[in-house]
Amino acid sequence: MKKYAVIFAAIVVAACSSKGGDIPSDWPWLDPDADDEPWTEVTDGRYGSLPDYVKVYHSPEVLKGKKAEAWIATADLSKAEFHVWGLNDPELDGSSDQLKTPTQVFNGFGAPVLVLNGGYFYSDSGINYPASLAVENGVLLSPNINYASEDWVTMYYPTRAAFIMHANGKIEASWTYFAGEDNHFIYPVPAENSYGSNPQPTPSATFPAGATAFEAKTAIGAGPVLIKNSEIMNTWRYECIPGDYDVNCANPDPRSAIGITADNRLVLFVCEGREMTEGVLGYSTENVAKVLKEFGCTDAINLDGGGSSCLLVNGFETIKPSDGKQRSVGSCIYIK
Repeated sequence: MKKYAVIFAAIVVAACSSKGGDIPSDWPWLDPDADDEPWTEVTDGRYGSLPDYVKVYHSPEVLKGKKAEAWIATADLSKAEFHVWGLNDPELDGSSDQLKTPTQVFNGFGAPVLVLNGGYFYSDSGINYPASLAVENGVLLSPNINYASEDWVTMYYPTRAAFIMHANGKIEASWTYFAGEDNHFIYPVPAENSYGSNPQPTPSATFPAGATAFEAKTAIGAGPVLIKNSEIMNTWRYECIPGDYDVNCANPDPRSAIGITADNRLVLFVCEGREMTEGVLGYSTENVAKVLKEFGCTDAINLDGGGSSCLLVNGFETIKPSDGKQRSVGSCIYIK
């Protein structure tokens, strides 16, 4: 497998809609003990006719003590279908596939009701490379990358975030490591690497504890894991994801994420930052984890962003892409 330096994009999502509508009295995520005002449902009319299993919400003006522009779309997976498009590169050697905008995914996959950009990717010398897990219909399109370094002298072999729907329908956030087709594992805990310390052993069938052979019907990777079994994790240090540049996990920035609730509702999250709207700086991954936990997510991971971030509802943009137009990306989640 070729090794390439992967430069992660900081996650940026811009939003432009105003609030409207009322919170249903039986809204399952309305937490009376939360410090923030409730999210406002904006499903009706704004994005055309939506199926009854999809709901769209807009954030309060202040979220986690900061001026906010954020959206959440939910899909009841007892009725909805969860899919992933991604570059086809199962050995991470580079793909001849073209990057796609979310609108191109919308147009090319039967006009799905929701489309959200997915995992990390990069391009080098005209070749496109995925850097995150993507699985569709049981087929591995790409694994998570299996190495990282700050100086490219000391090498680390981190387990990276994965959001997995198994063949039995169970959905979880976990950590994975790929060392070839017969050495691809899922872990319930990460390898506790961190830059500046001695690298942990290369992940295997016995390290970290609890390894199982990789299996998925549908999956998307990126990182870090935000929530696991209803516990906030935010494991960017262990995943060797930069905290003070690139993804900026510890800093306020635009973000996007995916999660699941106890009643099997998929949650797609995007928030604005970098003052695409005046005063809206964004959130750290810890902030996003807290938002999603309060919203009812039991498992969740952080996704790619920056100019990549884009959530479509019925083909309509919910945000203003920070590039001024949609960026072509290496993977997308789509819901039918």
